Amino acid sequence: MAAFEYRQAQEVRDALARRGVRYLFIGKAGAILLGFPDTTQDVDLFVDRSPDNCRALVAALRELGFAVTDDQAHDIECGKDFVQLKNGPFDLDLVFAPDGIERFEDAWRRRVEVEAFPVCHLDDIIASKAAANRVKDHESLPRLRSFRAYWMQKR
Repeated sequence: MAAFEYRQAQEVRDALARRGVRYLFIGKAGAILLGFPDTTQDVDLFVDRSPDNCRALVAALRELGFAVTDDQAHDIECGKDFVQLKNGPFDLDLVFAPDGIERFEDAWRRRVEVEAFPVCHLDDIIASKAAANRVKDHESLPRLRSFRAYWMQKR
């Protein structure tokens, strides 16, 4: 599996913008867009669960080349907590209820815009990784926290 590339983020941003989808880059992909020097294997999106938004998301994903099945479309349109797509041009995780973040609206208000990319605030990315309590997240948290100190100074 190839690493996440900036071009993929651009494709996601542009397709979702055309459909008016409300979402935020989250996870390591979001941190990378904020300048975190690392790699990841997939794109993680935190998506607003509203029905119209989710229908627009399905259309945008199909436009991007994802072979979204009827079952996956249903899960997305219902705002299932987590939907993993491996049937497209790159791996994509849709997160409707990330650990450590209570509501999409709260994260939306704190978002950071980077080159028209809507990105979760680094504090939300860190909170989500800490709350997920996965070994791979615990391994990256010290570096993310160190990067946060640098990033906050540069802002």
